[in-house]
Amino acid sequence: MELLTTSEMQRADALAISGGRSGLALMERAGVAVADVAARRPLGTRVAVLCGPGNNGGDGFVAARVLAQRGYRVTLGLLGPREALRGDAAAMAERGTGEVRPAGAIDLGACDLIIDALFGAGLARDLSGEAAALVTSVNAAGKPVIAVDLPSGIDGTTGLVRGVAIRAEESVTFFRRKPGHLLLPGRVHCGRVRVADIGIPDSVLAAIGVRTTVDEPSAWQGHFPIPRIEGHKYDRGHVLAVSGPLEASGATRLAARATLRAGAGLVTVACPAAALPVHAANLSAIMVRPAEDAAGVARLLEDRRFSAVVIGPGAGVGPATRARLEAARSRRLVVDADALSSYAGEPEVLASVLAASPGAILTPHTGEFAHLFAGYPSVLEPESKLERARAAARLVGAVLVLKGPDTVIAAPDGRAAIACNAPPWLATAGAGDVLAGICAGLLGQSMPAFEAAAAAVWLHGEAAREAGPGLVADDLVDALRPVYARLFNSLGAL
Repeated sequence: MELLTTSEMQRADALAISGGRSGLALMERAGVAVADVAARRPLGTRVAVLCGPGNNGGDGFVAARVLAQRGYRVTLGLLGPREALRGDAAAMAERGTGEVRPAGAIDLGACDLIIDALFGAGLARDLSGEAAALVTSVNAAGKPVIAVDLPSGIDGTTGLVRGVAIRAEESVTFFRRKPGHLLLPGRVHCGRVRVADIGIPDSVLAAIGVRTTVDEPSAWQGHFPIPRIEGHKYDRGHVLAVSGPLEASGATRLAARATLRAGAGLVTVACPAAALPVHAANLSAIMVRPAEDAAGVARLLEDRRFSAVVIGPGAGVGPATRARLEAARSRRLVVDADALSSYAGEPEVLASVLAASPGAILTPHTGEFAHLFAGYPSVLEPESKLERARAAARLVGAVLVLKGPDTVIAAPDGRAAIACNAPPWLATAGAGDVLAGICAGLLGQSMPAFEAAAAAVWLHGEAAREAGPGLVADDLVDALRPVYARLFNSLGAL
């Protein structure tokens, strides 16, 4: 589940070699892995292998040789002069069979499959000149592409396009995936990603100190709250969902229902008197209590059995919401939507409020994130979404969920996870309110904030898959039931 940046992958290679693995052996296994994927096509397939000047090109030379030996019709092209090859890549070029032609001279329209071994994860500059023209030609050819490591033009650490980038049908990477395989737009360019074992031992990970993972159950299942047979509802937390004006009250109900479905023992909605009848008429298992202002929220929270508060969905933007959040600062907090917008341009003020919380999760989408951190270039200027989320989490001293199709969960201590299970139909009104509620339900059961946020994001994505195309936000709450059943079964809790 670990994700390695470009520099971390270079370190993994170096540690493997210093531990006795041969660089040539690692390259041979990488090239064979690429050839194995290509060989799923029938014999007689015409394969164009495009090699670059570095080790990625070396992998391509191996793949070309192995495919030729297996009976495939291989045309091998090299970007740049052959005498410019160095090290292991040069050695693999010498082992090759057949003619090596200039990459730009190959008729890509005459082939059936293209293997892109031009540039791998380490690319950190924009492609230009002959390289950019070749990438453009590959995309224009309309042929299936297998990328070696990552599609050429994709930055392995950030997922960004460096000038232009190849769109691959499949990508074969080595040892571990890179952030660029999951972050957009890299994820779109990679197609299906296969991870090949090339002989790098898992033991190198401890020396590297990897801080980024894929958001999947193995990352947080050890902290996931499982109801005990001898337990009762207060053992599972009592969460307060803070509502604002009547006209926006639906968002609060979505969050409250998701909180209860996520396992909280009790949920109470605190709302102005004008909104109370509407909440009460639409909620059955969830209690409703009047709270006109921050003082009303504070009075409710005199009951120490309240373990967490979710505020933002349907709260309204402005000083009143800020005051309500400040009244709840001693509890575990999920801060979303209007509550985030109430601190636009003042993240340090928000951080001072969150400092009193035993655990807080912020769940902004891209627009809310930009407004909250307006005027803070240390947060907004990093190219990588991953690094922006990390910088924001450090600044506010809380776990931050930067939402999107490539949601990033970041903790103040530098840990981060990237989600990759959200289907496109999850982008619908109210879905974020449901996510805030799931976070609150887990946080209210005393799950640590980072793991709670990561689990909530994964559950949210799985619920969307369960509900299927055409879902509306209400469907997500009900779809959590079968998702929970499968998760509990996998954990041995059923």
